[in-house]
Amino acid sequence: MVESLGLESGVVRVVPYDPAWPSLYEKEVARIMPILKARGVSLVLEHTGSTAVPGLAAKPILDLLGGRRPDHDRQVAIDALEEAGYVYRGEQGIVGRDFFRRGDPRQYHLHLTEIDSDFWRDHRAFRDHLSTHPDALAAYAALKLELATRYPRDREAYIEGKTEFVAKILAASYFTPQSTL
Repeated sequence: MVESLGLESGVVRVVPYDPAWPSLYEKEVARIMPILKARGVSLVLEHTGSTAVPGLAAKPILDLLGGRRPDHDRQVAIDALEEAGYVYRGEQGIVGRDFFRRGDPRQYHLHLTEIDSDFWRDHRAFRDHLSTHPDALAAYAALKLELATRYPRDREAYIEGKTEFVAKILAASYFTPQSTL
């Protein structure tokens, strides 16, 4: 088993897939759900990001996607997640997504958004596409490893280097061939 979780700020490091990641996700959900429930917060939580894709190399940070209903009070959800130990970081340049992190070094990222928003759909579609397309998974892993080697201390360049690949995968995952009837 790989050293499970934790990435220092300002560092880009990609590690081999760790089969413990799904159970670590489940434990985190089990830890925070009672806190959310006690505050009257109902979220749909999903494991997203590279740690959610079996076999995919990833930064050792678990990503949780938190979906809230449009009529649910966003601030109440933010307050409950802070009570659960997450540090609220605002939208950080992505409108409609509230970003949180937990751990020092960082171990968990939580992305709060409305269920069925573009952000919600894109994260789920990307994860699901990689999970069912081994060639895309291998290409993405190779790209991430190459970018981490090239930009070990430049997180923005690492992210930017993945943008075109992610856009192509999302386009492929949403494409539905027209009927020939």
